Amino acid sequence: MISYNDLVDQAVRASVRGWDFSWLSGRTIGGKPSWSYTGRASALLPATRRLLDMDTGGGEVLASLAPLPRRTVAMEGWQPNVAVAAERLRSMNVPVLAGTADRIPAREGAFDLVLNRHGALDAAEAARVLTEGGRLLTQQVGSRNDLELNLALGAPPSTDPKSWTLAVAEERFRECGLHVLDAREEMIDCAFQDIGAVVFHLRAVSWQVPDFDHDRYEKPLRALHERIRSEGAFTVRHHRFLIEAELRRARTATGR
Repeated sequence: MISYNDLVDQAVRASVRGWDFSWLSGRTIGGKPSWSYTGRASALLPATRRLLDMDTGGGEVLASLAPLPRRTVAMEGWQPNVAVAAERLRSMNVPVLAGTADRIPAREGAFDLVLNRHGALDAAEAARVLTEGGRLLTQQVGSRNDLELNLALGAPPSTDPKSWTLAVAEERFRECGLHVLDAREEMIDCAFQDIGAVVFHLRAVSWQVPDFDHDRYEKPLRALHERIRSEGAFTVRHHRFLIEAELRRARTATGR
């Protein structure tokens, strides 16, 4: 049986470069929503001429959607990932721009489709860069996500659990002229099968426990390690919601 120290050491040495969670394969069970974000994104591409992928990470998900529209742009807010995404998407002729959700480096009405999977999202800014009738498809991580981890480590939630839910997002979308076409929300069981998986996850998803360090949290991590050994797994609940919306700007008096 692999020791606590060896499992944690493996997780600490594992690369969290890009947005690749393949290291967790075989170490977690579940965690996927009933819908397919990539399936819906793929269905929207044939009618799309100009595409923006927000918070593309290392470009992994965008690359999986190929073939892409000729005028496709990716955007990434975390500087180390910009180079990772640029390298991955270079052969597909997709430029990668440095930008954040509240300041997209594009003119008004530049895109027919904006994709956003697990990225920061400013509804008003996303609406600004959409053409009239353009679509926004996003899968978001809600504010009730994996709170069992915070409880187990004795760490407070990084945000108000009620602050980012489907209802909150829908209201913001409507305020920006985004007409919601599809909206779904789920709490999904995900079981961690060893403490290494927990440590890797908290390294990769750094906002879950902002001050996470395996040495700082050694005592509760060791307790969780023993719990996993005793019970076989540690289950958390992923909070996910999906929204597909269409931009319908308010008509001016002269345009009626």
